[in-house]
Amino acid sequence: MIDAGRAPSIAPAALQTGRWPGGPRLLAAIEHALESERDQLGLWLPVALAAGIGLWLVLPHRIAWLAAMTALAGMALAGVAIGTARRIGRAVIVIALAALVGMIIIWSRADWVASPRIDRPMVAMVTGRIETVERLPAREMVRLTIATDRDPAGPVLLPPRVRVNVDQGYVPWMVPGGARIAVRARLLPPAPAAVPGAYDFARAAWFQGIGATGKALDRPAIDASDAGGGFWTWLADRRARLSAHIEASVTGQSAGGIAAALATGDQGAIAEEDADAMRQSGLAHLLSVSGLHVSAVVGGVLLLTLRLLALSPRLALHAPLLLIAAGAGALAGIGYTLLSGSQVPTIRSCVAALLVLAGIAMGREAITLRLVAAGALIVLLLWPEALAGPSFQLSFAAVTALVAFLEHPRITAFAARRDEGLLSGWGRSLALLLLSGLVIEAALAPIALFHFHKSGLYGAVANIVAIPLTTFIIMPLEALALLFDLIGLGTPFWWLASQAIALLLWIARTVGGAPGAVAMLPTMSWGAFALMVAGGLWIALWRTPIRRWGLLPFAAGAVWALFSPAPDLLVTGDGRHVAVVLGDGRVALLRDRAGDYVRDMLSEAAGVDGEPLPIDALQAARCSADLCEATLRRGGRDWHILATRSPYLVDIRRMNRVCARADIVISERRMPRSCMPRWAKIDRPLLARTGGLSIDLEGGTITTVASGVGQHPWSVFRERPQDATTQKWQPGRASPHHHSREDGNPPANELRANRGST
Repeated sequence: MIDAGRAPSIAPAALQTGRWPGGPRLLAAIEHALESERDQLGLWLPVALAAGIGLWLVLPHRIAWLAAMTALAGMALAGVAIGTARRIGRAVIVIALAALVGMIIIWSRADWVASPRIDRPMVAMVTGRIETVERLPAREMVRLTIATDRDPAGPVLLPPRVRVNVDQGYVPWMVPGGARIAVRARLLPPAPAAVPGAYDFARAAWFQGIGATGKALDRPAIDASDAGGGFWTWLADRRARLSAHIEASVTGQSAGGIAAALATGDQGAIAEEDADAMRQSGLAHLLSVSGLHVSAVVGGVLLLTLRLLALSPRLALHAPLLLIAAGAGALAGIGYTLLSGSQVPTIRSCVAALLVLAGIAMGREAITLRLVAAGALIVLLLWPEALAGPSFQLSFAAVTALVAFLEHPRITAFAARRDEGLLSGWGRSLALLLLSGLVIEAALAPIALFHFHKSGLYGAVANIVAIPLTTFIIMPLEALALLFDLIGLGTPFWWLASQAIALLLWIARTVGGAPGAVAMLPTMSWGAFALMVAGGLWIALWRTPIRRWGLLPFAAGAVWALFSPAPDLLVTGDGRHVAVVLGDGRVALLRDRAGDYVRDMLSEAAGVDGEPLPIDALQAARCSADLCEATLRRGGRDWHILATRSPYLVDIRRMNRVCARADIVISERRMPRSCMPRWAKIDRPLLARTGGLSIDLEGGTITTVASGVGQHPWSVFRERPQDATTQKWQPGRASPHHHSREDGNPPANELRANRGST
């Protein structure tokens, strides 16, 4: 028997001779598995880097970040102890160091882009230069990003960059980038997620350097006489002009917006109902310029250049036509990426296309998982914050799943060309396209449910028609129309493109409106999402039978997500909006005049697909203009909810009476100290510390927005969140099962401890 104290120094030899008790078989099996997968090990480098970035984003505060970094450093030392002569030791070292580098990169990036921001609403005169212009015709507004004038002697020192929405009628048809502007606007701090699981704009604004957002109160004064700003401003101006030209040339509601989105990535002219139909039908990826569009442009230019040059016998015999065509395709891909706004999916696709072209030029197989890994590595090193966005996740998940599927030996054999009839060949291609669509839908569903709480179920079928229609008909027709517009003959091509886009919209509306077309899920926990992502990557990146083990974490995450309870109450961070989840596929809102964004956001967070009801329609609710009382049956008992619904004060004696019989009181304003509900008082001071709330009455837990933000630099919450995930009811404190004060327990006038609470 080997002495335990000597084991680390002789571990490599022990592994070779099989004399290390309890360890040799397992470690030898791992070593054998890694050896059989040696060609795939490099694919885990960007995964480890992303894991480190994700750790920093998920962990709540600085102590946790430092602890995780220390643990990763210890993991790397453990790899050294195992031995660098063995593949498992090297793998542990590389993975740990890559994750450590990921944490360092995202932390450094967050500090590097730090910029001042306002901390309260204000009305101010904004002066400066227009950096970007985003036209939103469907919403009848123009969104301007303004680099403000920094005047320390001025009445208000604004952040260096603000974003202002201006009514479409207040600005000229085309606002040039770099123009001077002066406008009076109501400004707000960048908004955090309204409820747990909703979109966190404060995080996105932090990395974009935006310190305030708002709306213009009157017509802005714009001076374009000395417009400037360099290449990027000029490019943004050309992009906006091209979008406007395409929207004016294509007929049909939303058709012009879709045509512009395919060319420039500008989706502002697409009506909201059509954008919803595209999402519900699984066709929303067609609107975001990514791999499909870049591949079509690069491939089309490469093929056209090759065929044109081959018309010359001299060039065909003596010139490297493939290399020249690849160069033309590369230039087209780079130009298209710049023109479409250089979004993360487009950059990733452009990098991938360039690597493919390099592989073609060298005569090597180019479309592999290594190509996808290289693109992910480049994006994560330059823009680590992109990992948190759905765009990055959806883009790479789709490409990774598709390439892994097509690389499988059985699929490769099935897709191989063979001598067969035309009908059999078409059937084989159709089956391959359908299977590819199903694989992509399975890969994208967890991401869509995590970020948007909904996922289309019929996307594989819709994409069979929509992808060829977009790639081989709509985009070539747009290119021809723009080309012939140079000589004034583009109208016939625009008409044909309009008809093709109308067909695409019909497919989206038909499929998206079909019964059962959309799966809804309430807010998913990070743990369930991480398990599904880890399982999916395990299945996709390995080639030997060990890939099947990825089904276990994927299934565990799916079960966790499916059986997670839906919230009973949702309260937005400003306290104005309360959603009561009825448990029968409906949601009731405190304020029936809530805007479309709030209604959709609360319904999605509750996992409900349907138009919300006014709370007045419930039999268990009694409402006046100022107060609303509702009773919910949860966990074998009745819960009494009281909420204010107007800014007007209520007689203090009446307020005290209704507070005394309520379990939970919710208000957008500060409630008096004499208001003492049995369980929780949720008012302005509390929400300023916690943000929006998700309340599970049966489990007695309250999850807060602050718990997800923690101490990250974009946090807008005034107090440090504590360490638990949710606030849990404690029986010794204002038991919700007691309906009077006779038990002697103190009133629960504040949430008691746990993360994100007081």
